[in-house]
Amino acid sequence: MLAEIPFALPLAIVGIIVLGIVGLIFINFFGLWIQARAAGAPVSLVHLIMMRLRKVHPGTIVNSKITAAKAGLDYNTDNLEAHYLAGGDIRSVVLALVAADKAGIPLTFDRACAIDLATKDTGKTVLDAVRTSINPKVIDCPNPSAGITKITAVAKDGIGVNVRARVTVRTNLDRFVGGATEETIIARVGEGIVTSVGSAASYKTVLENPDLISRLVLEKGVDEATAFSILSIDIADVDIADNVGARLQTEQAEADKQVAQAKAEMRRAAAVASEQEMAARTQEMRAKVVEAEAMVPLAIAEAFRKGNLGVMDFAKYENVVADTKMRDSIGEESPEHTPEQS
Repeated sequence: MLAEIPFALPLAIVGIIVLGIVGLIFINFFGLWIQARAAGAPVSLVHLIMMRLRKVHPGTIVNSKITAAKAGLDYNTDNLEAHYLAGGDIRSVVLALVAADKAGIPLTFDRACAIDLATKDTGKTVLDAVRTSINPKVIDCPNPSAGITKITAVAKDGIGVNVRARVTVRTNLDRFVGGATEETIIARVGEGIVTSVGSAASYKTVLENPDLISRLVLEKGVDEATAFSILSIDIADVDIADNVGARLQTEQAEADKQVAQAKAEMRRAAAVASEQEMAARTQEMRAKVVEAEAMVPLAIAEAFRKGNLGVMDFAKYENVVADTKMRDSIGEESPEHTPEQS
């Protein structure tokens, strides 16, 4: 009897441990197991335990599977776990698939998972993409958040036109992964508006038929290779900016005037420089005259020494010089009385 006690004690301990494990399993997984079976989306207890070992939250997988099953969709639990382990939001994926199925939009599980992973760091979810596909959204062009409220374009007559457009888009789920975003749509529509207005003969044509802008922009296929399909482009506002052509002509005329003034200043400076040069040359010539006059007395003295000039000849020379100076002085003086006054 005493020998049987040590043998029974280990069995009791093992039994307690087994009961504890079973109790933990019951507490953690039995409720989910019952819930899944009751909802028509059964998941085995072993599968639930393996989820925990794989660090997958069983409640998330079971609830997602139940949601899909109630909507008439059936997805393999392993696929749900694989997307969960990849870092995806499995609940958003299932809700998006349900919404797409109810709206009649073709969307596969793999496509939904790819969209969810692609939008992981963008602040949007695959459910948002599906909702936009069901309920189109409106994009303002230009984007007011950028601080620009209207696009300014110039018609052929030089008159500027301010345009504000509203673009209605729907998510293209087939091109959502790798497709261009809303910024590309806004940029392309803005470019199309500038081109359309620029090709108009007059600003009056744009004001009278703003729908011409919409048609021309749509014909350019601005939604190509983007994550959206453009349903319509509506011109919300059109008004006159300013006479760009006249302003440019005025600025050109002002620039031409400044160029002409600069050239005239260059010519004036050249004339002043030429005048200064001529004055310098005149002074040079005068210096040469003075130098030549200084040689006259020397020549007269030399003539006296050689006997080529006599005293009477010199006296006549002096008389001629004196007479010339007198005539010059008389010519320079202004007469005080004219003959008529006397």
